[in-house]
Amino acid sequence: MPGGSGPIGGVYQELSQFPSATYARVGVGFAGCRGAKFLPLYSEWCQPDLGSCEQLRFSRQHILHHDGSAVISVTPVGMPAEIRDQLLSQVSPTGTHKAVLTHHLETGQKQEVMEVWSNSGRVKSVNLTVQDKHGRVCTDEQFGCLAWSSSETRILYVAERKRPKMQPLFFHDRSSQAGEKPGEARKGEQFVYYDNWGEMLSDCSAPVLCVLDLETSEISVSGGIPEHISPGQALWFPDDNGIVFVGWWHEPFRLGLRACSNRRSALFLLEVSGSSCELLSSDCQAVSSPRLSPEGTHLLYLEGPVFGPHRQCLKLQLLNWQTKLTSTVVDVVRTATAGFWGIYSGALPQLCWATDNRRVLLSTPQKSRKELLVVDTRLGSVKCITAGSPEGSWTLLGIQQDLLVVSCSSPSCPPSLKVGVLPPAGRELELQWMSVVETSVLPDLEWKILTVQPPVTEEGIAYTDQAFEALLLRPQGSPQGQKDFPLIVSPHGGPHAVFEACWHPTMACLCQLGFAVLMVNYRGSLGFGQASIDSLISRVGVQDVEDTQLAVELALQSEPLDPNRIALLGGSHGGFICCHILGRYPKMYKACAVRSPVINMATLLGTSDIPDWRYTSLGLPYCFERIPSEEDLVTMLRHSPIIHAAKVFTPLLLCVGGKDRRVSPYQAVEYYRVLQARGIPVRLLWYPEGNHTLSGVQTEADFFMNCAQWIIQHLSVEAAAGNLQTSEKAEL
Repeated sequence: MPGGSGPIGGVYQELSQFPSATYARVGVGFAGCRGAKFLPLYSEWCQPDLGSCEQLRFSRQHILHHDGSAVISVTPVGMPAEIRDQLLSQVSPTGTHKAVLTHHLETGQKQEVMEVWSNSGRVKSVNLTVQDKHGRVCTDEQFGCLAWSSSETRILYVAERKRPKMQPLFFHDRSSQAGEKPGEARKGEQFVYYDNWGEMLSDCSAPVLCVLDLETSEISVSGGIPEHISPGQALWFPDDNGIVFVGWWHEPFRLGLRACSNRRSALFLLEVSGSSCELLSSDCQAVSSPRLSPEGTHLLYLEGPVFGPHRQCLKLQLLNWQTKLTSTVVDVVRTATAGFWGIYSGALPQLCWATDNRRVLLSTPQKSRKELLVVDTRLGSVKCITAGSPEGSWTLLGIQQDLLVVSCSSPSCPPSLKVGVLPPAGRELELQWMSVVETSVLPDLEWKILTVQPPVTEEGIAYTDQAFEALLLRPQGSPQGQKDFPLIVSPHGGPHAVFEACWHPTMACLCQLGFAVLMVNYRGSLGFGQASIDSLISRVGVQDVEDTQLAVELALQSEPLDPNRIALLGGSHGGFICCHILGRYPKMYKACAVRSPVINMATLLGTSDIPDWRYTSLGLPYCFERIPSEEDLVTMLRHSPIIHAAKVFTPLLLCVGGKDRRVSPYQAVEYYRVLQARGIPVRLLWYPEGNHTLSGVQTEADFFMNCAQWIIQHLSVEAAAGNLQTSEKAEL
């Protein structure tokens, strides 16, 4: 049985320790001999530290030897240095200064401090908390930003609006007795509810734009922004007299923003004086990631529709500053055109423009691989420059001086760091990569991409005959001491997400333990065209379930897999699919472990931060004031796993987070009680501080260990035989 290669904890500790690059920047170079140039490369990395149960962050520095057309050599400088208490950082336009938002505790209170560093050391330190002009600074990927003005005298950031202090109704103000001026605190309002932006953004409600003047150390909170707009992702207008930002409509109430690119938003230009706020884009779309060209003449951004699937194929839009006209550079792709499947990036890289002020680089899923694309903004042409590489996933960290810095990996190779010089237009495929930080391929793990062709339906439903893919990972060579490999099947969550062919440490761990793993990108996944995404609408709980089963049957036909030892593993919508499968194929799967599963769409409706998805997924219209009808609730129930609960006999492990805003943890409790009453082996793990993804070093480790142990326990030959007898008796 799997597990003979060593204890589960040892395997997890070994494979989870590989660090991944999160940020990279090329500094100001210096000249060498014979026209060569030396460029400093600074990179930041994260790595789980199981000993301290914290995410370790550290930096690395290298010197790149650049001859003008290629990087000739790379030299590491010094040892990696740990990064502590850093929330945000940004280098100034000239590269001579670096702003760092940090924090520390003072008399038990968290103080947020903006520091400015140069080669001579720390040159400025401003305590933002003491000035009390705003609330917590936003450091999330949705709203957060840190932008230098071109004069390098001001820093722009986003923070929560300052709220008045609240006091109980019968609070006695001693300061007024002493003749002091009464405080501004409001009585009797301490329990007023404030709306927020949902899962992992619960402390973000009403952000504001803030500017720190480095000469005076004064903070100003920008006015002039419409009251119904939440600003974020801000940057300076080229002349420093204005601020460009994305504004999200938050009325009549806020919907979850995390992993949702379909919320009404627009680009705005705010004068620094606050006298005007100009709309730059359509006000009936969803926009994100504004990126200014090197010459400051064009603004690039992503745009998609409001409502509908939470993540979709996006347009790449270009705003001309001189004409104020917007054009579509890359449109939505319904089905592949010349091998191009569309753009699905959640965000463009902060540094994505080439020096020619014309080409843009980005990384996005193209079916099951994440590829690096070059877009010509004048021609609208798209070229993939990583197609056919052994690496399955390429992530652009940035491009400066036409020097690309990328992180790449595959299911059998942990993340590495590479650099390359962008060739002139038309010759991009000649790009040569140089390794900065190398990693080795795991010799005992192999992977491939399976293409699954669903049968042609007779229902006349458009686009449902499109092929989809699944990633198969398995130990190298032939099974030892047994006929075939046991299989773990994992459909992804979302549902509009994708399993990329990148490094997945938990999946690699399962392979090290002797399992094969099938990661299914069913129809509706990102990277396969908008038509594939749309094909899942009104067919959740049907098409996604059938696709997963089709992928399993194809894998069993073509690979050395044991059909009598198959388990399911999935989270969120992936858990929804797994629980559906348990009821529809009760004899086939011998164990199941799920995280934050959707069990009953009808009861989830009023408890999720994304109630619109419950309607959209079933092809029902949504508006903010909509109240579910009896027919709506019946439809939701019919598409839910809970209706198949009476047919489930597979041992099930449920794992939920007590602070999950997306899928209520009581969804799992409802399922747990039904199965428990029927005597089915079921276990529920409740993580009190856990969110929807059960993120965090300690939580992630505990979740994986329990899932692996559960599957190993119930997928043994003896347990599988016992489960089969139990199901046969129940049927009789």
